[in-house]
Amino acid sequence: MPRIKEIYQERAVPALMKRFNYRNKMEVPRLDKIVINMGLGEAIQNIKILDSAVQELNLITGQKAVITKAKKSIAQFKLRTGMPIGARVTLRKERMYEFFNRLVNVALPRVRDFKGLSPKSFDGRGNFALGIREQLIFPEIHYDKIDKVKGMNIVIGTTAKTDEEGKELLKLLGMPFRN
Repeated sequence: MPRIKEIYQERAVPALMKRFNYRNKMEVPRLDKIVINMGLGEAIQNIKILDSAVQELNLITGQKAVITKAKKSIAQFKLRTGMPIGARVTLRKERMYEFFNRLVNVALPRVRDFKGLSPKSFDGRGNFALGIREQLIFPEIHYDKIDKVKGMNIVIGTTAKTDEEGKELLKLLGMPFRN
């Protein structure tokens, strides 16, 4: 069992039951899924960037990335419907907990001038989104092998009903929020 899942069951569930007066353990919010998305507008001119992004996402997550395609045509960007413009991965269950553990304990401390994550990045339903400027913070990516620094969006989906519940859950799991 992943370490974060043990922390959730041993520390977070009792603390959340006490704080929000839940009567049943099944009411307690939990991690539902983590979606990692790389949007690559440059893929319109250079398709090889997309291949390297997919390989990097595969390395980071341990799961095969899906290439996303444009839904609409935008003439100003020379974009047509169906053109590949990004890659994404949806993690659930064991892989989700493993990735969350690596994100919180390994990758985020490697961000330059890191002062904590903004607690304002919740969506109103307990889900948290964060943007990362460079993929180099993950130890699986080797500096010599990258052709271009690419950013990514990470959305952590929870079963919490409010932002307060979601923030408390992530804080108990070790997410470093700013004060």
